[in-house]
Amino acid sequence: MNFLAPLTLTGNLVTLEPLQASHCEGLEAAAADGELWKLSYTSVPAPGAMAAEIDRRLALQAAGSMLPFAARHAVSGRLIGMTTYMNADPVNRRLEIGSTWNAASVHRSGTNAESKLLLLSHAFDQLECIAVEFRTHWLNQQSRGAILRLGAKQDGVLRSHVISPDGTLRDTVVFSILGIEWPAIRNELLRRLAARGAG
Repeated sequence: MNFLAPLTLTGNLVTLEPLQASHCEGLEAAAADGELWKLSYTSVPAPGAMAAEIDRRLALQAAGSMLPFAARHAVSGRLIGMTTYMNADPVNRRLEIGSTWNAASVHRSGTNAESKLLLLSHAFDQLECIAVEFRTHWLNQQSRGAILRLGAKQDGVLRSHVISPDGTLRDTVVFSILGIEWPAIRNELLRRLAARGAG
């Protein structure tokens, strides 16, 4: 099975649909919700840069190294962010979920948890992954907390791993969920979403 074959993943709170150039305007509005590009530890496109970021992700998809999604709020129908499958290794049945951001107004609303449930369910239940990885900036405490709340374990820190656009060196924190851990993590995600009335 092609790990990166485009597909739509549908939940109660959010739908993840294959990224398209036509998503640009809605994603610009989502990024403006909280002025997310101003956060030094994220890579959310600044005003006027969304089209180029969509083109970049679609080029990586065409090259076979990324499957990008636009996240759409199920109730309002508005676009609220982006996420991707990336760095897929079909031979070893591994991939990374990353390049994720969500509009500030939906933080802690359950949309991110459900997005991860949809992505992890497909990765483990359909693609039969052995492990799914997450990476984030050492300084991004919000992202690190969200990944830990998913039930992922921290594998380590890659120090001075990436040169950021401003020239600073980024330390990258690496987390993963193993296939054998997935049933318990899935049950906990479903419990959390049910507690919000989203299950």
